[in-house]
Amino acid sequence: MVVLDRTVAATEALVVPPRKRRVGARVHFTQFKWLYLLLLPGIIYFATFRYGPMYGAIIAFKDYVPFLGIQDSPWVGFAHFEDFFASPDFPRLLANTLILALLSLVIAFPLTIVMALLLNELRINLLKRSVQTLVYIPHFLSWTVVASLTYLLFALDVGPLFQVINTVLGTDINFLTDPAWFRPIIVLQDIWKNTGWGTIIFLAALASVDQEQYEAAIIDGAGRFQRVWHITLPSIMPTVVVMLVLQMGQVLNTGFEQIYLMTNSLNRQVADVFDTYVYFMGITQGSYSYSTAVGLFKAIVGVVLIFGANWLARRFNQTGIF
Repeated sequence: MVVLDRTVAATEALVVPPRKRRVGARVHFTQFKWLYLLLLPGIIYFATFRYGPMYGAIIAFKDYVPFLGIQDSPWVGFAHFEDFFASPDFPRLLANTLILALLSLVIAFPLTIVMALLLNELRINLLKRSVQTLVYIPHFLSWTVVASLTYLLFALDVGPLFQVINTVLGTDINFLTDPAWFRPIIVLQDIWKNTGWGTIIFLAALASVDQEQYEAAIIDGAGRFQRVWHITLPSIMPTVVVMLVLQMGQVLNTGFEQIYLMTNSLNRQVADVFDTYVYFMGITQGSYSYSTAVGLFKAIVGVVLIFGANWLARRFNQTGIF
C-alpha cells in the first residue's frame, strides 16, 4: 500500500502543474526593463500630444474667453451642444460626413482587400515587389500634392482628364466646381493614395495562411477562385473584422486636409464636413467653445461606434479588438 500511495502521489505531481509564484511589480519591471524603456517614447508621445490636450475639451462646457483663461471662463453647461444640434448646419454636416464615410467604407475598404488578394496571387517575385512599390508610393505624397495633381488633371479646358471625359461623354462639365462630382473625386483620391498602403496588414495576414490547405484543395480539384473563397477569405476574416471595427471609429473623421483643399465656394454645400466646420468656426471666426463642442461630439460618436462595432463582432463570434 505504501508503494502504491507513493506511486499515486508521484503521478499526481506529474499531472498537476505546480502553481506559479506571483512575481512582484519591482521584480517584473527589473526583468523587462529594456522592453519598458522601448515603450517609454510612445507613452510620452501619447501623454503629451493625445491625453494632455484633452484637458482643453472643458471649454466645450464654458463660454471661453482667452483673457480669462480656461478656469475663470463662465460655465454654460450644454448650451453649445444645444446650439449646434439646433443649427441648420447640423443636418447638412451630418449628411455630408456620413455619405463620404459610407462611400469610403463600401468602396475603398473592400478594394484594399481585393488588392491584397491580387498581389498575393502573383507568383513572380520581381513583378510582385515592383507592383507593391508602385501602389505604395502614393501614400507618401501629401494631400497638397494630391490636390495639386487633381487640379492639373481636371483643370478647365486644359486638363487632360477634363478633355478626355468631356469628349467621350459629349458634355462640358467643370469637375472641380460641380457639386455632383465632389464626392467621386474625393473617393478616387482616397483609393489612389491609400489602397496600396492598406494592403500591408492584409498581406501579412495572408502570409500566415496554412499552405497545406491550398495543397489539399488542389488535390481535391479546387480552382483558384474556389481556393480564395473557401480558404483565403475565411483565414483572414479575423483581420478584416478588426480593421473594420477600427474603421468604424473613423466614420465621422473624413480628413480635414483633403476636404479643405478640394473645397471652393461652388461646391461648399456638399463639401462641408465636421472637420472643416470646426476649422471655420474655431479658427476663422474665433468660436473656440462652440467648435470644441462640435469636435467633442464627433469624438464621442467615434468611441461609441468602435464599442458598438466591437460588440457586434463578438456577438457574431468574430475577433474584436478587445
